Amino acid sequence: MWRVPVFLLIVAVFSVALEFSASTAALEQSAAQITTNPFPAPIDSTAGVIAVKFVEFATIPDVDGEAPRMMHLVDEPVTKTIFVSTMRGAIYSVSYDGRKVLEYLDINAPAWNIGVQFQGSERGFQSFAFHPQFAERGTRGYGKFYTYLDTTNTSGTADFTPTEGAKRSHDTVLLEWTAKNPAAATYDGGPPKELFRVAQPFANHNAGEVAFNPLTRPGAPEYGLLYVGSADGGSGGDPMNLSQNMASIFGKILRIDPLGTNSKNGKYGIPKTNPFAGKPDVLGEIYALGVRNPQRFSWDSKNGQMYVADIGQNVVEEVSPVTAGANLGWNKWEGSYKYVSRQVDLAQPRSDAAMTWPVAEYDHTDPLLTRAAVTGVYVYREGDVKQLRSLLIFGDNPSGEIFYLNADRLPAGGQDQIRRIMFDEKGTNKTLLQLIRETNEAKGQKPAPRADLRLGRGPNNQIFVLNKRDGVIRLIVP
Repeated sequence: MWRVPVFLLIVAVFSVALEFSASTAALEQSAAQITTNPFPAPIDSTAGVIAVKFVEFATIPDVDGEAPRMMHLVDEPVTKTIFVSTMRGAIYSVSYDGRKVLEYLDINAPAWNIGVQFQGSERGFQSFAFHPQFAERGTRGYGKFYTYLDTTNTSGTADFTPTEGAKRSHDTVLLEWTAKNPAAATYDGGPPKELFRVAQPFANHNAGEVAFNPLTRPGAPEYGLLYVGSADGGSGGDPMNLSQNMASIFGKILRIDPLGTNSKNGKYGIPKTNPFAGKPDVLGEIYALGVRNPQRFSWDSKNGQMYVADIGQNVVEEVSPVTAGANLGWNKWEGSYKYVSRQVDLAQPRSDAAMTWPVAEYDHTDPLLTRAAVTGVYVYREGDVKQLRSLLIFGDNPSGEIFYLNADRLPAGGQDQIRRIMFDEKGTNKTLLQLIRETNEAKGQKPAPRADLRLGRGPNNQIFVLNKRDGVIRLIVP
């Protein structure tokens, strides 16, 4: 019988043991890098805090005994009016001194037969924008403004649908309204024109902001083009992989000409300058892709850079730059890290050269937060509040925390440089949630469990702070 020398058996066994040990170590190392806490060092709660003065600028009335759930604020400079929307479907006009508050339009009124779907915490009247020619008589955009909302009325034919066989939770519609007199106290025009309709597969993160770039001027190629945030359709983790699907509207930032006609349905235009216009099997409306829930976006007046506050899944909230054709990574990446089933993998961060990475990000485990969902975002360049100049300002929706970064020395992601903005009330620094709860208690109401923060920009770059819990519009002042 052939016999293996003892020393060879020992070597073989030792080799197998080494391979098993190495394999086990690799698995342990890989598992150790799968986490929900990519930033274990918390946001510093005291260093660099900026305390700002504020006034209670105006109050939007309660509806059925509940706070009005304010969502968006827009300044219309020609008519010198601030407009504020609520999730239920109302737009209020507010005078520049804050003393006059009137309901301008109720989209949910029976006369319009729209049926705003405002059930739950995320559905409702999402955003609105005024055409830059809104108050310029004789122009194509005269009297026109746009509303972006969820509706219970699903009888219309959807222009965009998710994957075949997906259920239809509700629809999101982009509507164009035309006022006869832009300076009128209340809307005096007729029914809206529907520009497009999206069949939504789930009841959460369906839409985002609509806005015109305020830095463009008449005659410029981008003048009058409407940016539209389109979230990934809901559920968790983008289960139908729509954000990276270039033939799908979901998980994108769009750019359209609302007065054009060359879209598939003929109701709006697709600019030839869009990065994917004219390419086969790609939606020409797409300006950027790979977003999960593009809650808010804006432009830096110093250099024209666009930024988006994109709400994360269970781990990372991010503020990211946006350029034409940019891919922000979702659902392959959540912030700087590979997305792994409601967690992230810390191995090889930012290792894909084709992606656009955040300038700031924070995770859901931070002790300053309850839950987490980023909102904002503005770069404050000119204005009366000197301590905010040249800062990129954003907030956290549920907690009501407001944060800042140096807009001229932006970090490459992470949360190390994130600092807080707090409200100075008679020498005491307070959070928005504290102010809301004080208002609740003064009205004999139960203190709010969360803030549901929104930020808005008014005339002369004023920063307004909205929320869904007490109806008070607060203005940051010098």
